[in-house]
Amino acid sequence: MVPMFKTNAPQDLEELEERLSCPSAALVNEMAQIEGDILFLGAGGKLGPSITRMAKRATDEAGVSRRIIAVSRFSNQAAREQLNACGVETVAADLMSSEQLSALPDAANVIFMAGHKFGIANNPSSTWAMNSYLPGRVMERYSDSRIAAFSTGCVYGLSPLTQGGAIESDPLLPTDEYSMSCIGRERMVEHFSKVNQTPATILRLNYAVEMRYGVLVDIASAVFTDQPIDLTMGYCNVIWQGDANAMALRSLALADTPAFAINLVGPELLSVRRIADSFAQIFGKEVRFTGTESPECLLTNGNLCQQVFGYPQVPVQAVIEWTAEWIRSGGQTLNKPTGFQVRDGKY
Repeated sequence: MVPMFKTNAPQDLEELEERLSCPSAALVNEMAQIEGDILFLGAGGKLGPSITRMAKRATDEAGVSRRIIAVSRFSNQAAREQLNACGVETVAADLMSSEQLSALPDAANVIFMAGHKFGIANNPSSTWAMNSYLPGRVMERYSDSRIAAFSTGCVYGLSPLTQGGAIESDPLLPTDEYSMSCIGRERMVEHFSKVNQTPATILRLNYAVEMRYGVLVDIASAVFTDQPIDLTMGYCNVIWQGDANAMALRSLALADTPAFAINLVGPELLSVRRIADSFAQIFGKEVRFTGTESPECLLTNGNLCQQVFGYPQVPVQAVIEWTAEWIRSGGQTLNKPTGFQVRDGKY
């Protein structure tokens, strides 16, 4: 097995993809214990390709025979072909179609990743349909499966910095339609987990980062191009996407009835100002700031996550240095800002 953490930055897309999909020893051990196929719903998003490849690699290294199946619309045919080349089965389907959802393969394990965030201000009904209605349909369709459903730390709303981030037992306090629709997702998972005795985990992710996308890319790109950094959302959480992938797959073993919720997050509460200063020092730039740090931010506490899964294998300082080198060398990005500065849910 190739170690997940190397000190040098990924040099190209091939090496980046290799690292994002490299399974940890703990994951390989758990993949040997979990029975049945694994089905990924909404596998065409930012995490989907790397987590499905990781599941395939971990399964092979565990010496287990199982199907790894990725479901997406697959508007990008090249992405589908790349997954097929890795031994991942792919199914093109619209999950909002009752007929297509019903026709999907059965699987003992389901990773539910579909959701809608950006553009909610212009199309809120579509967001509610994807984030609240669809999860209920999936829970009914796969009532005999073990399910890990991605959610978001946005369900907690803003929390005081002095609190150290929201913990799993804190009340969910939505402040906008996006966070309300995500609570709708969680409530559907919880409801059908109880009614049908379907084991489930709810993964409140906040935020996964890699070289092409994420909070660190947003900040690094702004510093590199001499754009000001808004400090109003002055603190954040991040976690290397490869670590988030491994933890999400390992969470299948935690699935329970009623559904078990856990923050999928790194251990640190990070200062946006300090992150920007780090990039400015690496780039040899002067960084400009606007606004002042609010005492309340979108923050989650990772204590339970680290107790269950251990600390991330890739430390955040390494990701900062890798991101700086990637941006400075003109590495490809997805050109999709995260909107982590948004405080009103209007993404």
